[in-house]
Amino acid sequence: MTKESVQTISGSKVTVVEAGNPNREVKSSAFTSYYGVPENAADLYQALAHASDVDPQSIKYETLQGVLYLARKNDLAFTGDRKVLVVGEHQSTVNENMPLRSVIYYGRTMEKLIEPRAIYKSRRILIPTPEFYMFYNGKEPRPTEWTMNLSDAYLVKTDEPMLKLGVKVININPSAHHPILEECQTLYEYSCFMQEIRDRTDAGLSLDEAIQEAMEVCVKRGIMVEFIREHGTEVRNMLYTQFNLEDAKEVWEEEAMERGRTQGLEQGLKQGKWITLVKNIDEFRKNMNLSLEEVCKGADVTVEEYNQAKKLINR
Repeated sequence: MTKESVQTISGSKVTVVEAGNPNREVKSSAFTSYYGVPENAADLYQALAHASDVDPQSIKYETLQGVLYLARKNDLAFTGDRKVLVVGEHQSTVNENMPLRSVIYYGRTMEKLIEPRAIYKSRRILIPTPEFYMFYNGKEPRPTEWTMNLSDAYLVKTDEPMLKLGVKVININPSAHHPILEECQTLYEYSCFMQEIRDRTDAGLSLDEAIQEAMEVCVKRGIMVEFIREHGTEVRNMLYTQFNLEDAKEVWEEEAMERGRTQGLEQGLKQGKWITLVKNIDEFRKNMNLSLEEVCKGADVTVEEYNQAKKLINR
């Protein structure tokens, strides 16, 4: 049974779930919810586009949602002033398939933006200029910024590939000192909040304790105050699931590597990875009461890949 308590943070009552609660249903990530606020998205767009005075009312969300997209859902997509389409993901581990995923996101997003029959008209359809970003805040040291290109994955390399797509990866860890953290207050605050949690778990606090203490400290420092106050319990549950998925993924990868070394073959590593992954996804879903889609996304696999792996394992 879920137990809730009301705590006061800087004079404001915030409802939180007590430590040890195993039933945490989360339908979104903290990053997605935070930038689901038009004012925050406008602040981010303003920094990315080096624009000024971006009206939050000009932000229109195009993030993929619903069961039709299964594991092909992205974290964030919105248009600013109907001129630029920002497609972004927040990740704690670098996924080299991000450009490929972005192609899929972009195609499906354009299906939402354009009336199906319109593409058969002879007159040119004007569309927002797409920009692709990945916001990285993982533990592994990475450059301040770099670009991953879709063409890097092409089997046949050409000097001028017909399809060019680059994803700008921005390291938003405070230690990376990316200029965007000075230009975008919301991203700076989000980065600080995540770092406060990591610092406390590294110091030995339980995840529940680390999140609660980080929330209290950030509100006192004026960081993400409105978001934390308005979504107290929800934020805590989102972060609890997010950090648990990060830790679980690290363990799964370590187990897969160990199984691969024991078997001594590349194929054994691949097989061992999927056996471990499927087993732990099933256990994580059961213990955390999450959907298959949510856990697969946290593990950087698709629902289709999970189902295929499970069929092979059960043969």
